[in-house]
Amino acid sequence: MSLPPQKASELKQIIHQQLLKMDVHGRIREVLAETIREELAPEHQQLSTEDLIKALRQRGIIDDVMKELKFVTDVNEKERTSAPKPSTHFVDRDPPVLKKTNIDPTRRYLYLQVLGGKAFLEHLQEPEPLPGQICSTFTLCVHFRNQRFRSKPVPCACEPDFQDGFLLEVHKDSLGDGSKMVDATTMLSICDPVHMVLIKTDTFGETTLVASYFLEWRSVLAAENSITNIAVELLGVGTESKVSVGVLNIRLEMYPQLNKTLSSEITSTQFTLERQKTAEKERLFLVYAKQWWREYLQIRPTHNARLVKIFAQDENGVNRPVCSYVRPLRAGRLLDTPRQAARFVSVLGYERAAVIGGGSGKQEQWCTLLAFLCRNKGDCEDHANLLCSLLLGFGLEAFVCVGTKAKGVPHTWVMTCGSDGAITFWESLTGHRYIHRPINPDDPPIVEQPKPLYPYRTIGCIFNHQKFLGNCQPSDAVEVCVFDLHDESKWKPMSGEAIKSVCPPGATSSVPPFPPLCASTIDAAVTSNEIEVQLRVLVSEHRKDLGLSTVWDDQLSYVLSPALAAYELERTTGVSAGNEEFQDAVRRAVPDGHTFKGFPIHFVHRNARRAFATCLRSPFCEDIICCRGDQVRLAVRVRVFTYPESACAVWIMFACKYRSVL
Repeated sequence: MSLPPQKASELKQIIHQQLLKMDVHGRIREVLAETIREELAPEHQQLSTEDLIKALRQRGIIDDVMKELKFVTDVNEKERTSAPKPSTHFVDRDPPVLKKTNIDPTRRYLYLQVLGGKAFLEHLQEPEPLPGQICSTFTLCVHFRNQRFRSKPVPCACEPDFQDGFLLEVHKDSLGDGSKMVDATTMLSICDPVHMVLIKTDTFGETTLVASYFLEWRSVLAAENSITNIAVELLGVGTESKVSVGVLNIRLEMYPQLNKTLSSEITSTQFTLERQKTAEKERLFLVYAKQWWREYLQIRPTHNARLVKIFAQDENGVNRPVCSYVRPLRAGRLLDTPRQAARFVSVLGYERAAVIGGGSGKQEQWCTLLAFLCRNKGDCEDHANLLCSLLLGFGLEAFVCVGTKAKGVPHTWVMTCGSDGAITFWESLTGHRYIHRPINPDDPPIVEQPKPLYPYRTIGCIFNHQKFLGNCQPSDAVEVCVFDLHDESKWKPMSGEAIKSVCPPGATSSVPPFPPLCASTIDAAVTSNEIEVQLRVLVSEHRKDLGLSTVWDDQLSYVLSPALAAYELERTTGVSAGNEEFQDAVRRAVPDGHTFKGFPIHFVHRNARRAFATCLRSPFCEDIICCRGDQVRLAVRVRVFTYPESACAVWIMFACKYRSVL
C-alpha cells in the first residue's frame, strides 16, 4: 500500500512522537548493550538488524509499541469529502475529555464562572450526603439576552460546591454590524443584567425559590486582562428579601480579551447616569399614578374599595408597575395555538406565596418570569401574567383582569377581546374558557338574562403591556360589566405614554427582560412507563396487605390509552373525540357476565407514591384497587403529556373487570 508523501511524513511524525513518549530509543539501547554483552563477546562477529529485531521481539518491546499505536482508517468516502481529515491518525487510549462548544471568533463572549458558595447558614447543620444518598440540591438558573443556562445540581450545604461555567454571547439579539467585533464602548451601552435564580429541590422533588439576583456584568469592561472576580451576596425572597441567604464567588471574563479596557470612572459614571435616568422615570410615573388615582376616586367615593392595582411587589420586594409584568411572548415551535398555551400555563404548579406566622392575610409576591419558570410553580398572578403574554404573542388583544372570586377572595385571570367585540375569559389555573355576556340590570324581569358560568364576582381593573384601565361603572360586578374599553365613562384609561416610559421597550434597566421558553427535557414514553411500573408495585403491595392476590391484564391496560389521549385533547381544545372506539374496545375486552370499572385522574407532578395516596382517597378508585370477586383482573395505564419548561400533564386510569357474583 503506497501513501502520498504528505501522509507518509505525517505518519512518520506520529510514530516518532509515540516512540519518544514510550522512551523506546532508551530501551533499544539497553537491549543492544545487553545483546552485545551476552551473545557477541566470544566471536566478536558483526550484529545484523535482524538479530536486533529478534532480540527486541523476544523481550516484548515491539509488542508494547504495537499495542500503544492504534490506527483509525477512514473508509467512508462520503464522510471524507464532507469533513477533510487525515486518513490515518493516532488515537490515545485515554484521550482527555474536552467539552467543546461552538465559538464564533468574530463575536464577543462573556464567560461567567461560578466557583463555589459560602455562608449558606441555613444549611450549617446539614450532614455530608453519603454516596448514592438522595439529598436536597441547589440549582442555579441564568438568563442573559435571550440565552438560558442551568447549573448541575449540587448538594445543599453551608458551602455548596458550585463549579460551573456559562458562555454568554453578548450580541445575541441584535447581531451588530456584520463582521464588526463589538468594542468595550458599545458593550457599555448594553444595560441588560445577568439574571440569576437559585432554586432548592428537596428529596421529594419539590422546588423552592431561594434567591433572585440581577448581576451587573459590565464591571469586567474596566478590569485588567478583562477578568474580574466578584463575591455576590444573595438575598432571600418575599418576606425575607432583606435577609442574606449566602454568597456566590463569581469570575467574569471577556472572550476574546479586550484590546482596550475602559477606565473604572467611565463605567461607574455610566451606571450612575442609568440609575438616575431610571429613578427619574419611575418618580414621574409615581407622580402621574397618584394624580390618576385621585381623579379615579373623585368619580365615585366607593371606588376606594375596588381592586385597582397599579403597582405590585416582585420576589425581591421591589414595587414595579403591573404593566411591566406582561409583554408579548412568542413560544417559537414549542406551542402551536392559544388554547395549547392556556393548557401549558394550567399544568404549571399552583402555590400561594408563603406567609410566616398565622392569619389569613395573603402574601403579596408577583414573580419575575424567570423565577416562575425555573421554580415551575407560582401564584394565580404569575399564571395570568404568563398566559396574557403568550396570548399577546399569538396576536390576540389580551388583558390581565384583577378582581375577586366567590367570598371576596382576590384573584387574577385573563380576558381577550375579539375584533367583533366578543369577550372571552381565560382561567389561567385550569385552562377553562368562558364567554362573557353582560346582564342588563335595566331590562324588565320578563327578559331572560344569560346565566354566567364563570367563577368571577368583581373586577377592578384590567391591564397589558400598553394599557391600564380602571373600572368606573356604577357596579364592579363582572356579570353586569360592559367591556367597551373605548368608552371612558366605563373604563378610565392611563396615559399610554406614561406606561411606555416605565415598561419595555421604554428601555428601563429596572425591568428584567423576558427569557425564552425552553423545550421539555422529559421523555414522555419512558416517564409514563416508569410511573406505571411503580403504580403496579404499589397496587400489588396494597392488595397483599388486604390478603388479596393481583393479576394484571396487559391488553385491558393498553385499551385504556385512547381514553387518556382523548381526555388531554379535550382539556387542550375543548373538543371530545374517540369515545365511541374506546367504548367498543372495552365491550370487546370484557366478557359477558363480567363488570368493568374505570377511574381516570389527572396530576401535574410525576410522583407515583403521592399520586397513589391521592387516588386512594377517592372511594371510586379505592373500590377498583381493592376489588374483590371472581376472576378479578386489574389494569392501570399512565400517559404523560409534556409541555415546555418540563411541565407535564399526567393522566392515570385504574380499571378492573370481574365476574359478578350475587
